[in-house]
Amino acid sequence: MEALSPAYLTSLAAQLGSLSAFLGGFAATFLGTLLASRIEGKIASLSIGFAVGSSVSFIVCVVASTALVTLLHPDAPIAAGEVAAGQARVLLALSFFLGLYALLVSLALSGWTRSRGTGLATSVIASIGIVLVTMMVAGGG
Repeated sequence: MEALSPAYLTSLAAQLGSLSAFLGGFAATFLGTLLASRIEGKIASLSIGFAVGSSVSFIVCVVASTALVTLLHPDAPIAAGEVAAGQARVLLALSFFLGLYALLVSLALSGWTRSRGTGLATSVIASIGIVLVTMMVAGGG
């Protein structure tokens, strides 16, 4: 893992925490909508499962963000240590991207609960989002 300055990590953690709080709220609302629709079937269950995974991942990301900001504060106890900050950093990144991909997959699947045409549209649009996110993560964007 590359050594990054505490100021940079704190700023990054705050940004990802804020974005995760917003996206987690969206994912939870989307989940509630899926559950309220009472649609049956494997595709609906998969979409609900990915929406749950997304919501939970974003919650974990917000907590990891808070932990990282707290651990990197200049007045934090020395006992907090680099190990805990490193673990929070890994958890922050993993949970953010897991939540993002799970949300996109849930959106892709949701259209299939309505019709083939809607399913194709939501899958194509979400797939484009997955490709763009992957390009950004891989540094190609």
